[in-house]
Amino acid sequence: MANKQALRDLQTRLAQRLQAARSEGVAASWLGVEIRGGKYLFPLSHSGEIFPWSTTQFVPYTQPWYLGVANLRGGLYGVVDFASYLSGAAPAARSDMARNESRLIALNAALEVNCALLIDRLAGLKNAASFVDVADPGADAPDFFGKVLTDETGAQWQEINLQTLSAELPFLTIRA
Repeated sequence: MANKQALRDLQTRLAQRLQAARSEGVAASWLGVEIRGGKYLFPLSHSGEIFPWSTTQFVPYTQPWYLGVANLRGGLYGVVDFASYLSGAAPAARSDMARNESRLIALNAALEVNCALLIDRLAGLKNAASFVDVADPGADAPDFFGKVLTDETGAQWQEINLQTLSAELPFLTIRA
């Protein structure tokens, strides 16, 4: 009997939250991710589905940051180690524990690139109210770097324009 009441209470709370979400609108603008100690923001409008780490099929004669292809929910996606792409270094080995926390973030289908970015950890949804300061990226920053946002704890988050990234020639040129 107590289980039925708990279920009814849960359903009531969910219905109230859904109604509040409809009336307030969507507040989240970014998906926060962590990559090799850095904090990054992917616009939700450019991000696609989130997948757990999946084994990739190696593709010969490709860039070191291109990990291969993976079957993600029936679709064939190229997998990019985003930390390696950013640094230009070979991908670092990940422990089994680190692989359990890592995720593949698919690019939105509207970007017309079947690609997923390997990230170390999800940091949740972020909105403009989460940040207290906004700055431009450095002069030597890549074109796909957006604003640098600082949260209330002083941590800096680098916005990544996935649409610009997906159209860059170096990103599209996976051959070694």
